[in-house]
Amino acid sequence: MDAAKATPIKRSRRITKTDIQQFLLRGRAFIALILVVVVFTSLSPQFLNAENLVIMSKHVATNALLAIGMTFVILTGGIDLSVGSIVGLTAMIAGGLINEGIRIDALGVIVYPHTWTIIVISLIAGTLMGAISGIVITRFNVAPFIATLGMLYVARGFAGLRNNGYTFPNIIGRPEFGNTGFDRLGAGDFLGINYSIWIMAVFAVIAWFVTTRLPFGRHVYAIGGNERSAELSGVRINTTKTIVYMISGFCSAMVGLIIASQLVAAHPATGETFELNAIAAVVLGGTSLAGGRGSVGGTLIGAFVIGVLGDGLVMLGVSSFWQKVIKGAVIVLAVIIDQVQARMQERIALQQQQEQM
Repeated sequence: MDAAKATPIKRSRRITKTDIQQFLLRGRAFIALILVVVVFTSLSPQFLNAENLVIMSKHVATNALLAIGMTFVILTGGIDLSVGSIVGLTAMIAGGLINEGIRIDALGVIVYPHTWTIIVISLIAGTLMGAISGIVITRFNVAPFIATLGMLYVARGFAGLRNNGYTFPNIIGRPEFGNTGFDRLGAGDFLGINYSIWIMAVFAVIAWFVTTRLPFGRHVYAIGGNERSAELSGVRINTTKTIVYMISGFCSAMVGLIIASQLVAAHPATGETFELNAIAAVVLGGTSLAGGRGSVGGTLIGAFVIGVLGDGLVMLGVSSFWQKVIKGAVIVLAVIIDQVQARMQERIALQQQQEQM
């Protein structure tokens, strides 16, 4: 056989240290989830019993819903610090509508909306708060951190004003007013699975489809990757950014409704520090704070890590102050790992360019 025509033998690529590091960085959320489950199971045999799994799943569901909305925002290179306050505001809106109704002084009547109407009104209110943040950021060129920090105080203030800082208790409605059934949102189940978990699953599937299959999702990634290039490609930057903050507000409102339903009460302080858990879940799941890189699937795993960590610390009787220290350390560590991954990818891209030259 002619040596010149001989088929060259393909040599298998050698696994390098960089390959291993990349694998560990990309799978950090899943690895962290396995570690925390193993650690807490070994320290507390009751950690994985059925009752605790149900409670933990509810906590994970609410954090995951917030994190899904936060993922869209962070993918564009933004941040939303107002999600926790919107949770509290929408809970108070729903509680007030159930217990007090809508007073129409001109007619001297009080209207008690149907439960579904209350849910829709609350969701619209949360979406509107997100839209305001988006408009402030895009139209007035205000940094997302500052705009959403301001919205954090605005929403929390309105939540307190709704009932002068007091709680709306026993928000189960009254049959004669036709506004009962709100408590089923948090306590009801389908096929033995709590409604909040089903809602999380539906939101996750929709978010995955939007980010991976629709042009809007590609626009979100493009803005986070290079906003100027995205604009030159015809992406409507301001509209897309406003929509992602509306998505975040909508998800926050949904969480507010679920928590108010689970507690059968609405308190203006509901949702405090929830934004930190959401951001931690998103970053731990592999979404870059610089934008343009991340996935909904990674965010879900990150939400499970934060949820399991929080419930595990409670079961072990760890002080609430130490819980805050540990969660804060997790957030800082997640950001450091994100920066390490970004630098590593830049170095690999540079090496590939040099090899092609």
